[in-house]
Amino acid sequence: MIEPAYDDRGLAPAIIQDAVTNRVLMLGYVSAESLAATAETGYMHFWSRSRNALWKKGETSGNTLEVVDLALDCDGDALLVRANPAGPTCHLGTTSCFDPHDDSPELPATSGRINLLWDTVVARRDERPTGSYTTSLIDGGVDVCSRKVTEEATEVLMAAKDHAAGMGSAERLIEESADLLYHLLVLLAERGIILSEVEDELERRAG
Repeated sequence: MIEPAYDDRGLAPAIIQDAVTNRVLMLGYVSAESLAATAETGYMHFWSRSRNALWKKGETSGNTLEVVDLALDCDGDALLVRANPAGPTCHLGTTSCFDPHDDSPELPATSGRINLLWDTVVARRDERPTGSYTTSLIDGGVDVCSRKVTEEATEVLMAAKDHAAGMGSAERLIEESADLLYHLLVLLAERGIILSEVEDELERRAG
């Protein structure tokens, strides 16, 4: 696999392009280590500047980038990667990171926000930052996470019944539903289950 001239941090920019539509999907940074992982697996790996760590695109969301070919620019310090995306590339749920208002038919905006929350939950699980509520839940194990899901499901039930009886607002039901979704994602992350596996099951049932 070809390698670019890296900067003083050992990084080089990589532009990702859809191999079928030629649409520009995203910009990421690669290192010698990430390109080696890409060559070994056939799927795009990047180097996270914020976490200073190797990461595979789609490792949590399932929205991977299967590499077709790579090319260097004229200066040899940037890469153009043509790839086949599995689902939307942007964490907001859109096809491309360069069009955040694109209503991608591949993933509704709501799912994009859930995927963004999922990425945050997984990051908290892996990094365990001090003072994080998510960290405290995951540190409590399956019992604490499951108990919170049960509590929040009960709150949703009560909010729905109050709303049906004219004694509660739709806003409260929406808020309680958001709490339930969040705590369910935390439970899945604690158990090591990937969100895309749940989505695959929904797709199987729909099909």
